[in-house]
Amino acid sequence: MASNGPGRPRHDDVLTPAEWKVAEQVRHGMTNRRIAERMGVSLDAVKFHVGNALSKLGFSGREELRRWDGIAKGTALEQMRRSTMDAITLTDGYMMLGQIARTVQSVEHSRAWYREVLQLPELYAFPGLAFFDLGGVRLMLTEKEGDTGLSESILYLRVPDVHSAKDELESRGVKFTHAPHLIHRHEDGTEEWMAFFEDNEDRPLALMTQVRSVVR
Repeated sequence: MASNGPGRPRHDDVLTPAEWKVAEQVRHGMTNRRIAERMGVSLDAVKFHVGNALSKLGFSGREELRRWDGIAKGTALEQMRRSTMDAITLTDGYMMLGQIARTVQSVEHSRAWYREVLQLPELYAFPGLAFFDLGGVRLMLTEKEGDTGLSESILYLRVPDVHSAKDELESRGVKFTHAPHLIHRHEDGTEEWMAFFEDNEDRPLALMTQVRSVVR
């Protein structure tokens, strides 16, 4: 088998799995340091993967990578798009509110308040993040970074296919700040894809798509 180096099989995708993982987080707007903390690797390792991704894609900087809407082969969304004969549009499914994000001073303190005082059902939690169910709409609490103030809440609109929805909204003049990207893969194989854009007053909004791998 051909390889990219000693003991490394050739990948049939434009990026390696590690490069894809880093690229997705760059497209989510994370800094190299935050990516390193989240992945549990060194800052140099993240810089190495970012540099490789930029070189392979012919990009001159992170901004181009952040706006690139490539899809990794083998993902559930890539499978869905390959199996769909016609492009999915916004009219193929309702655009519904899927998630509300709110920044908090302390996720642990706020998590306890929402769970014990409001008695909202908690879905799951990760370092710096907590998710609750609001009657089918997900509330995401995210801890603010550094000395930055608390940002306004972001509405996440659920659509059948984040890429097709982005193309359709761009044709109407909507400005996207982050390309569609894979942000999380749940244990059951469900993928969460997001893309961020701005409303008419330059306030942030997001599209989100959830799709599960097809079992063959």
